[in-house]
Amino acid sequence: MDIETIVEKVTKEVMAVLGSAEPSAASGADVAGTIEHSVLNPDMNEERIIKACKEARECRLANVCVSPYFVSLAADCLRGSGVKVCTVVSFPHGAASTAAKMAEAREAVKNGAEELDVAMNILAIKSGKNDDAQKDLCEIVNIARGRALVKAIYEQGLYTDEEKLTALRIAVACGSDYIKISNALTGKKAAADDVRFVRSVVGTGVGIKIDGGIDNAAKIKELMQAGASRFGCSKSVKIVKGV
Repeated sequence: MDIETIVEKVTKEVMAVLGSAEPSAASGADVAGTIEHSVLNPDMNEERIIKACKEARECRLANVCVSPYFVSLAADCLRGSGVKVCTVVSFPHGAASTAAKMAEAREAVKNGAEELDVAMNILAIKSGKNDDAQKDLCEIVNIARGRALVKAIYEQGLYTDEEKLTALRIAVACGSDYIKISNALTGKKAAADDVRFVRSVVGTGVGIKIDGGIDNAAKIKELMQAGASRFGCSKSVKIVKGV
């Protein structure tokens, strides 16, 4: 069964459960707790990180996702707020050595990260070295266990149909808390069909995060109905406050 057939099948099953109604209207406040405030641009500085943390506290977002360099600063800014610090590991290509990734994850957790978005080893999967990719991710999951959530970054636009299945199965086998459907390297927009496909492969025991041009609460509601529960956004304040 090819991916298009799977997506069509799952879409019909989901719609049978949800009915044919359009996603209900939603205010930004309704979805604030599902938004991950992404401030990963390479031109980021301390002042903008502090501002982003303040915004996240005011809007009651799920977390602020920062580069590893800013984890300590973000942890200080968000302490006691209930907003988590998220950072990336081996982002975006997952091409560092296993030892380097392990060191990066340990330091991130030590510095205050409570969620890790871990780039799976795209090069290993593209080379058919699936055991290498699985070893990488499993090592990070073991380091984070009980200390931080792990979201396996599934950079969907770079994989063949077969590689998509391989990557998702590796993420589940390692015990990832979430699959992050990432469009960072292709510029694709977040799509409900992609969420449905991932859910059809990974089942119900793993959370799904998705990013890619999400800029309003209605879009989040649509993706939520498809099966996602976390949303990577750079326009978080606009979504929540409508400004």
